[in-house]
Amino acid sequence: MANIVVIGAGIGGLPTAYELRHLLSHSHQVTLISASPKFTFIPSLPWVTMGLTALSDVQVDLKTAIANRGIELIIGQVTKLDPINREITVKDRIISYDFAIVATGAELALDVIPGLGLENGYTQSVCNPHHAEIARQAWVKFLENQGHLVVGAMPGAGCLGPVYEFALLADFVLRKAGKRQEIPITLITPEPYAGHLGVGGMANSAELVQNLLASREINLIENAAIDQIFPDQITLGDRQEIPFNYAMILPSFRGPSFARKFPGLADEKGFLPVLPTGQHPQFDSIYAAGVAVQIQPPETTPIPVGVPKTGQMTEAMGMAAAHNIALRLGEISGSPVKPTLEAICLADFGDMGIAFIASPVLPDPVTGKRRNAVALQGRWVSWSKVAFEKFFLTKMRWGLAVPWFEKLGLKMLGLSLVEPLE
Repeated sequence: MANIVVIGAGIGGLPTAYELRHLLSHSHQVTLISASPKFTFIPSLPWVTMGLTALSDVQVDLKTAIANRGIELIIGQVTKLDPINREITVKDRIISYDFAIVATGAELALDVIPGLGLENGYTQSVCNPHHAEIARQAWVKFLENQGHLVVGAMPGAGCLGPVYEFALLADFVLRKAGKRQEIPITLITPEPYAGHLGVGGMANSAELVQNLLASREINLIENAAIDQIFPDQITLGDRQEIPFNYAMILPSFRGPSFARKFPGLADEKGFLPVLPTGQHPQFDSIYAAGVAVQIQPPETTPIPVGVPKTGQMTEAMGMAAAHNIALRLGEISGSPVKPTLEAICLADFGDMGIAFIASPVLPDPVTGKRRNAVALQGRWVSWSKVAFEKFFLTKMRWGLAVPWFEKLGLKMLGLSLVEPLE
C-alpha cells in the first residue's frame, strides 16, 4: 500500500486529492493536509472585500466535503518536508509518505519593504480569506471617509489579474454608490505596460486593458517599482509620491517556507523545479502544482514581473501529477502526461469583464508566439465568472476533480488540461 500526501487544499490541492482517489484503488491511501479547515475560492475574494458576496458563500468545509470519500484529512501547518526519509512534519506529528504533491498556494512576501501588508503595514490584500475580511472592514471605513484609492502590485508579483479586477470593480461599486467623482483611483503596475500580465501580453490584452482604464478615468502608472510605503503615501523608485487613504497592494509570492529549508528542494524563493511530468528532478517522490512550481518568465522586463499560475494551469498540473503517480503505481496504463498550461482567465469588473484565452499561457521560447490567443470583453464575461465560481464550488462539494462534461467543454474551445508526454 502506498500513501500519497497532498499538501494544500486549495484550487490545486483539493481537486488533485479527488483525482487521486478516483484513479487509485482503495489499497492505497490518499492524505490531504490543509492549513485551513475550509476550501476557499480565492478568485472571488475581491468581491468579498467589496461586500458583493459573503466569504461563507465562496467556501467549502473540508471535513464535510471529503466525508466518506476515502481521503484522510489533516488540519495543520506543514513545518518540515524531508524528501530523503519521505517524512512530513505537521506540528508534532510525522507523516510518512510514498509520494507527496506540494500544492500549497502562495506564501506572501510581505516583509520585502516596511509598510507592506496589514499586520505590520498600511496596505490591504485579497490573497487569502483572512486578508479579504480585514480588507472588507477597512473598505467600509474608507467609504465613510473617502479619499484616494490606490491599487497596485509589488515588483515580482505574478497573476496580476486581481489588480485590474480590484481597480475596475471598485470603480463599478463607487459609481453605483454615487461616490466615484470624490474618489480618484490610481493603478500602479510593475509591468512594462498594462496588459502585459507577466507573459508578454495575450493577443490584444494591452489595448483592451488600457482603453478600459482610460474610459473609467483610472490613473495608470506603468513600469513602476513600489519602493516605500508610509501610512498615507506610497513612494516609487523614481521618487514619485502617491497619496492614499486605502491601498490594495498585491505582494509578490513565495513558495512554502518548508521547501526553502531543505537544500536542493526549492530555489531561494521556495519554488520547486519540476520536470514536464510535475516530478521534482532530484527527489522522485515529490511532485508540485500551482504557485509552488518554479516557472521562468518568458522575457526579462525592466522591473521584475512574476509568471501567472492561473487556476486552470494549477488544476492541469495537479491532474498530471495524479495521473503520473497512478501510472507509477501500476493502477492505470498508458503514457505519462504533462500539463498543457493552457488557460481561460475571466476578469470580472462588475458590469463587464475581459476573457483571456491562451493556448498555451507561455509563448514559445523560440518564436515568441502561441498556438492561439484571444482577449474578448463584454458583459457576458461577468456572468461567466459567476457561473464558473458556482460550478467550481459545486465540484468541490461533490468530490469531483474534472468531470467528463468539463473536459468536453474545454475540448470544444480547443483546450485541454493534459497531453501525452512526447
